[in-house]
Amino acid sequence: MDKLTELRGMKEKIAMGGGKARIEAQHAQDKLTARERLDVLFDEGSFVELDVFVSHRCNNFRMGDTVHPGDGVVTGYGMVDGRLVYAFAQDFTVLGGSLGEYHAEKIVKVQNMALKMGAPIVGLNDSGGARIQEGVNSLSGFGKIFYNNTISSGVIPQISVIMGPCAGGAVYSPAITDFVFMVDKTSQMFITGPQVIKTVTGEEISAEALGGAMTHNSISGVAHFMGSGDTDTLMAVRDLLSYLPSNNLETPPCCDTGDEPNRMIPEFNDIIPESPNKAYDIYDIIRMIADNGIIYDVMPHYAKNIVTCFIRLNGTTIGVTANQPKVAAGSLDINASDKAARFVRRCDAFNIPLLTIVDVPGFLPGVAQENGGIIRHGAKLLYAFCEATVPKVTLILRKAYGGAYIGMCNKELGADLVLAWPTAQIAVMGAEGAANIVFKGDIKDADDPIAKRREKVAEYEEKFNNPYRAAEMGYVEDVIEPASSRRRLISAFDMLESKRHSLPAKKHGNIPL
Repeated sequence: MDKLTELRGMKEKIAMGGGKARIEAQHAQDKLTARERLDVLFDEGSFVELDVFVSHRCNNFRMGDTVHPGDGVVTGYGMVDGRLVYAFAQDFTVLGGSLGEYHAEKIVKVQNMALKMGAPIVGLNDSGGARIQEGVNSLSGFGKIFYNNTISSGVIPQISVIMGPCAGGAVYSPAITDFVFMVDKTSQMFITGPQVIKTVTGEEISAEALGGAMTHNSISGVAHFMGSGDTDTLMAVRDLLSYLPSNNLETPPCCDTGDEPNRMIPEFNDIIPESPNKAYDIYDIIRMIADNGIIYDVMPHYAKNIVTCFIRLNGTTIGVTANQPKVAAGSLDINASDKAARFVRRCDAFNIPLLTIVDVPGFLPGVAQENGGIIRHGAKLLYAFCEATVPKVTLILRKAYGGAYIGMCNKELGADLVLAWPTAQIAVMGAEGAANIVFKGDIKDADDPIAKRREKVAEYEEKFNNPYRAAEMGYVEDVIEPASSRRRLISAFDMLESKRHSLPAKKHGNIPL
């Protein structure tokens, strides 16, 4: 019994991390401790800690004279909604959560276990970065983690949650993973902090402005989600996991949402404005299509001219990519192309069918876009759709012009089924621009050029700016009544459930990064 008492005492001491004072300091910053975070993430009582007694082996700078419980990281596995998930949580109360050799080895071990077992892994990052006292051993640890992130990519879902500082080399592990969450006001990511930037370039900026949650969610695109606090963020992680399969050999979990699959949506019959230049909110359409009006928005603050989100249709996870007419008329630009391309590849990797909702006037024109490489970035989206082998359904609501029509997954990019509303306008360009080119001579020679131009614009619209010409040629399978959209989309994905399509054998493709 003395041995049991000793064991319990040791575990209780380890569970206190850096001690009561440091735990209180963590709480004073509105942050949970590593173990408290794991308790929120996992089903109650299901988390099992591994490598509880592991500690550092460093003797430099008097490190050998000190004890640091768990070497600053808690690792293990548990259940999220009854499904196996692995996790690690850096403990800021122990050496500032800094990464040393055995801290890294603990993370590497759960990464390997997650890969072998085919289960998601969640990393809770709250660290001062590489442990300076351990020198190159710390850098070696980062390298091992990055390698495992890369090998696991596309095999198991990897989710990073930034819950404190994350600087230097530490930021690259989250950047490789599939999803990055940040906590507003208490998390930051940067390669070089404000002090280094001030010393080198003379620029003055706060840590929050440089690498805070909103900065990376809205400007850099490094992060995909932002939570208002630790608990809110971790509950969002649990929600995200419910849309994802455990690995690339499984399909996403299906659930009974209770929403009628044959539900009609009469509001759709009048939702598109009569004027082609008038905007509407694409979220209204996505919500009405989705089961119970629920969507899980991915990167909602970044490149708002395109929406990427998860919904359920008749209980099945669907990845939606949709133009947003409210922002830049829904045109595709550099950031929108990057955002959508990565989302498409993520869905394809994890067997999530793709729904593309189209209302796109074209690629955004401008010197900044051309100099910034819109050709290369736009090509990423083309590549992603072409490479995706999951079921792909495209729904054209209104504008579908030129190269952007192709880029939003048309028939030639591999769409299995293309549906259109009667309001769809499928053409090389809008009627106004086309008339100026096609009927240039007629307009110039007319007695009343303005009236003639108006006449020719109407003529072009009648002949080409509608879905029927494309349907006649087989580029659109059907022009549907808008109200029937949900029923038709569910039917389409049900039909495509048994789709089998493989790409030519190769080491890997060469996406234009």
